[in-house]
Amino acid sequence: MSETPPACPIPRWQLLKQELHNVGPADFDALRAKAPAGTVIDVRAPAEFDAFHLEGAINMNYLGPDFLEQMESLEPQTEYLVYCRSGRRSVRACTLMRNAGITKLVHLDGGINAYDE
Repeated sequence: MSETPPACPIPRWQLLKQELHNVGPADFDALRAKAPAGTVIDVRAPAEFDAFHLEGAINMNYLGPDFLEQMESLEPQTEYLVYCRSGRRSVRACTLMRNAGITKLVHLDGGINAYDE
């Protein structure tokens, strides 16, 4: 009889988040105010983006079929500010972006929900 290994005490997305440059809403807004056009990325679904998004953001749906192609079109040396609703999709998106050579990433910790806290 084999024992079931214990579950990982920390969800994978939280482990991945530890490797990112995470900032809260105030710092994100300060950076966003100075960010060049096309560098603030909302990785939520288009319907979520259309309902509400941060001013100046572009939409790159992390769960969309063309996310990887959109990501590959980004300039690797540019700094990007990335967010979603709660921070989970954006953590995964930032991880993919970093793995693709885009290393200057700022992640909104807690997503746009963090503005309500």
